[in-house]
Amino acid sequence: MHVALGGTFDPVHDGHLALFERAFELGDVTVGLTSDELAPKTRHVDRYVRPFEDRKADLEAELEPLADEYGRDFEVRKLEAPTGIATEPGFDALIVSPETREGGEKVNEIRRERGLKPLQIEVVDHLPAEDGKRISSTRIVMGEIDRHGNLTPERDGRGRTPPSADE
Repeated sequence: MHVALGGTFDPVHDGHLALFERAFELGDVTVGLTSDELAPKTRHVDRYVRPFEDRKADLEAELEPLADEYGRDFEVRKLEAPTGIATEPGFDALIVSPETREGGEKVNEIRRERGLKPLQIEVVDHLPAEDGKRISSTRIVMGEIDRHGNLTPERDGRGRTPPSADE
């Protein structure tokens, strides 16, 4: 089975790891990583997103041990559109979170229009942080929690804007 999933993954956190683990349980994985142009358009909160190459390197470092553990292959591809790679032939399943399930249904509409078999959509629930709210990259970036969902009131986040050249 070939599994697709996509996102910005900046930074990768335990909720993302749950998505990746489910994907590797099912088969070989292709991750669509949002391009620098697409990333700001997919944010619900305006915040700085690190460059594609930095995010890709971090993502691959997270995926490699999981791929080894499950005996699977993976590939990271640049995602230029929200429905992205999953509308292409060759995929059997799509991993989504609860808020991206609707996007998964849109992917299947596009696949049907193209004469492709719909994907099996696997919804992976959010993981709660220590305070019961969901773990999210935005909360990590803002300094509220760490990647595991632990509260970090003493930590400054990276904020909403890119670092200046003199920082």
